[in-house]
Amino acid sequence: MKKIFAALGLFAITFASAQNISKVEVQTPAMDVLASIPKDKIELYNQSFSKFVSALKTADKQAVGLLISEKVKSMVNENMIQKLSGGISFERKTEVYESGYQKLLDNQTYPAIQYKYEDDKNDPPRDLITVIFENDGKILGVKPNYSN
Repeated sequence: MKKIFAALGLFAITFASAQNISKVEVQTPAMDVLASIPKDKIELYNQSFSKFVSALKTADKQAVGLLISEKVKSMVNENMIQKLSGGISFERKTEVYESGYQKLLDNQTYPAIQYKYEDDKNDPPRDLITVIFENDGKILGVKPNYSN
């Protein structure tokens, strides 16, 4: 009987520990907005982001695949595309809120743009979309941020 309680106790401790670990959230460093991105690059990134949003809107997985970086292509699946599509409002127009550079976990710095919706007059904006690009305009990451 003692062995059963010991085994159950060990299982309960392991289970509780696993739940705590699953709640850990990786914090990405803040975007460096003091280092400015050249205007011609911002135009390139805007075009890439516009095409990406259009591909999400029409659920064109092939077009999405052409616009994202090779570094993340293997990690992107249909479920992720659907979740991302649900996090971006296709009816609202976006505009650049801030741009700069962001260091990622690979210890490299990439251009990043935060978009806000044109109709959002709050300061700071209520809803932001952070997009991280490679220098050639391929998208490394997209994170819609909604404050409730």
